[in-house]
Amino acid sequence: MKQKVLLAFSGGLDTSFCAMYLAKEKNYEVHTAVANTGGFSKEELKVIEDKAYRLGVKSHVALDITQDYYEKSIKYMIFGNVLRNGTYPISVSSERIFQAIAIINYAKKINADFVAHGSTGAGNDQVRFDLTFDVLAPGIKILTPTRDMMLTREYEINYLREHGFEADFTKMEYSINKGLWGTSIGGKETLHSEQTLPEEAYPSQVVKTGEETVTISFEKGEITAINGKKDKNKVNLINKLEAIANQYGIGRDMHIGDTIIGIKGRVGFEAAAPLLIINAHKMLEKHTLTKWQQYWKDQLGNWYGMFLHEAQYLEPVMRDIERFLESSQQNVTGDVIIKLRPLGYTLVGVESTYDLMKTDFGEYGEMNKAWSADDVKGFTKILGNQMKIYYNVQKRNE
Repeated sequence: MKQKVLLAFSGGLDTSFCAMYLAKEKNYEVHTAVANTGGFSKEELKVIEDKAYRLGVKSHVALDITQDYYEKSIKYMIFGNVLRNGTYPISVSSERIFQAIAIINYAKKINADFVAHGSTGAGNDQVRFDLTFDVLAPGIKILTPTRDMMLTREYEINYLREHGFEADFTKMEYSINKGLWGTSIGGKETLHSEQTLPEEAYPSQVVKTGEETVTISFEKGEITAINGKKDKNKVNLINKLEAIANQYGIGRDMHIGDTIIGIKGRVGFEAAAPLLIINAHKMLEKHTLTKWQQYWKDQLGNWYGMFLHEAQYLEPVMRDIERFLESSQQNVTGDVIIKLRPLGYTLVGVESTYDLMKTDFGEYGEMNKAWSADDVKGFTKILGNQMKIYYNVQKRNE
């Protein structure tokens, strides 16, 4: 009997080559799976399936893990206001982890002898797939023909053609990775530190003018409604907000960061819904959380995002951080009003019964109601004691 391989399959050049090469040259029984985290339409999934069978695979499945991706990752990235380097909502990197988990779990389900992926040796994804596969199924060997053989595009295309497989593998000017939590754009200008992406490089173009107000409702840190229309399915709400905001070209930026393998990486992205949700959520937290809740959330949210980006999702400390983040959201309930305009937006304000500004203690810069002038004089004197002692000692020793 032939040994069985499960290949993580996207339908691109690298995974198409791997499917045929592993079957014809290595004589494996090849099965393919695509893990959908919200970036593929039904039509696109059908094209991928047709391509897999034309390549001669034994079976192909589409694994829809969008809801799982939200519940186990996006939710906590919102709780933690996660933006890598203060910019990037960790779109592709967080997706890859959950795609890897889905692929290896399916490999175990079909009793595969090997699991394979088409990553090259120059990026982060090879680490995310390898590490996840090895932790969850150390007995299943990993095959990576594209990486191991250091193949060129021309070699892969010629190999497929020589074996009777024709497809349009024209190298696009930009590499586009679309998902529920944003779309990355790489190529051309992103490879040069002094350049940025032109307008036409972004998949979503500016088609709306003027201004539009949108309201995002949160309950215990999770989105519950857009413009007052509730939906229990959070994925639907994210897609609804994206459909509204990307018409203004909102959410574009360039991410520059450190890769897992130690080199600097640069990629453009558009993520209208993620950036609006995260920044609206952060504003609501400013009104509903204490100073120290916000401080420690910032620390742990930053670590959570870094670990997620660097393939450490399975590290147990991530579950500990998630529990903290979840606990911090008990009072993060209310509405955030945002004004949208072409290529930008303004956070107008919030409405919340947990708003810590709406108290009987006073109004900032206007009136103190819960303390007297003498209370402040005494408080200020004690507050300054440590600094007074320091400078007194410094002066004595001069």
